[in-house]
Amino acid sequence: MKKFKLWIWTSLGVILAVILIVVSLQWSRNNVSDLMKWHNSKMSPVIMIPGSSATENRFDQLVKKINKNNKNPHSLIKVKVTNDDKLHFTGQIRQRDNEPIIVIGFENNRDGYSNIKQQARRFNIAFEAITNQYRFNNFKAIGHSNGGLIYTRFLEKYYANYSSRIKIKRLMTIGSPYNFNEKSVRHRTQMLSDFIDSRKELPSNLDVYVVAGTETYNSDGLVPLGSVMAGKYIYQGQVKHYTTISVSGSDAQNSDLPQNDQIIDLIKRYILDQQETPKNPGRQNGTDLNNRQH
Repeated sequence: MKKFKLWIWTSLGVILAVILIVVSLQWSRNNVSDLMKWHNSKMSPVIMIPGSSATENRFDQLVKKINKNNKNPHSLIKVKVTNDDKLHFTGQIRQRDNEPIIVIGFENNRDGYSNIKQQARRFNIAFEAITNQYRFNNFKAIGHSNGGLIYTRFLEKYYANYSSRIKIKRLMTIGSPYNFNEKSVRHRTQMLSDFIDSRKELPSNLDVYVVAGTETYNSDGLVPLGSVMAGKYIYQGQVKHYTTISVSGSDAQNSDLPQNDQIIDLIKRYILDQQETPKNPGRQNGTDLNNRQH
């Protein structure tokens, strides 16, 4: 009787071990398959974040201008993150479009440092979802106004969770007030101080373009020029290339910057993969470029 019970338990143990081995092999195969899909993916989206009081529709005009006369227009996906952390998708990616534009907006799109922290956390939720859905291994980033602040917070606090398999290639912030309404860094806000304190968490292989509108000598009509240029204290010396760009002339107000033709040109030349970056851009079309390389 004892031998029979021993035989039963031994048989059950062998069966259980076989089941575990089969399940483990299947999991390993699926995991390797998923990693290969990520590794071999040709998709490289442009992910945009609008500023305060703006929705996921903020860049519609910008996308229309980018796609005008384009034989390979960029698809537009919009993601709205509601206050319960739920994601709402609209749009779809056109077949064989390897560079879609994905806009992520928030139900809570209000100003203020505490809200920027919340928006960065919610952006991280959306980012994880779109990486799982679209399986890309690199992307480009654009943030308008507070969108650039959200990106900065995301890169310092959350991006390390993805950096081993997903590379951020280029970041452009447009009229982003790194020191809020302060004109001089002699009066640092808590946000700017926190960004500077965490700057070593930024990805070192990143190209950063900080764009400022200059409707007047020292402002885009909303954000002080000194606040935008404070981005150098965060990014300069930490990333591969840091470039500041000043846009003047018509449509240089903060709210007009996303559809400003000069900025559309800058996006085409420096962010999109379809365009080649000029080696010596200099000054073109009323745009001043101040290049800092490290």
